[in-house]
Amino acid sequence: MALDIDRYHAVVSLVNQWDPRIKIAALGVLIFAIALVKTLPVAVVAFALAVFLIWLTALPFHFVSHGLSFVLIFLVPFFIIMPLSYPGESAFTILGVGFAWEGFRLAALIFLKAISIVMVTYSIFGSSRFDVSMFALQKLKCPKVVVQMLLFTYRYTFVFLDEMKRMHTSMSARGFVPRTNMRTMNVFGHFVGTLLIRSFERTDRVYKAMLSKGYQGDLHVLVTFESRPSDFIKAGIAILIAVTLVAIDLSGNFNQAVIGWY
Repeated sequence: MALDIDRYHAVVSLVNQWDPRIKIAALGVLIFAIALVKTLPVAVVAFALAVFLIWLTALPFHFVSHGLSFVLIFLVPFFIIMPLSYPGESAFTILGVGFAWEGFRLAALIFLKAISIVMVTYSIFGSSRFDVSMFALQKLKCPKVVVQMLLFTYRYTFVFLDEMKRMHTSMSARGFVPRTNMRTMNVFGHFVGTLLIRSFERTDRVYKAMLSKGYQGDLHVLVTFESRPSDFIKAGIAILIAVTLVAIDLSGNFNQAVIGWY
């Protein structure tokens, strides 16, 4: 399943053996640094580093590429929209619409940064069990409400998907064949409404079950974290790379500004 991001958490790798708390903090700094990048060459370097990190994580290529395919659906249109809508000088026209290379450069920058951030995120959450990563977030003083919302959302997304499959199988067994007519739209409307009602009823049952077992806003877990010197060394390397990326990017922007001024 595409949402099953921690499917290969048991794969042994340098990233997998990293303390989740330190890993999330260090690679979070790297993600923030990539988001700040404004020059295309540095974005290419960030992309190469993200690919290298995925290699260190030892996640299967098909698994990561399948997840990235959903991101590409939203990113590829930028290569059409940005060059044709950029207000700068047009290099040539396509069907009467100006095509600006600066818009294409901006689209490439957005594309590389987004793909790099997603790959680093895969490295964080794909190398540890998702619940362990959430408990690590809680140890990093992330609000408990946010952590629990993420945990329940992740857990019950799969439950609702299974519910959808069962309902669709039941409809097909009764002879329903989707067509492009009002009856099909009416049936799908009832389908969505029934799914929402069942989801609400399930959440109510789950909440009451949690209260009956003593839930008072805290999740008590048996997960323990232990950091080693190697964890801090990895974190130092990741933070150093992040600072270097930002420094080189700022230097490139400064040089471009000086050249433009002269």
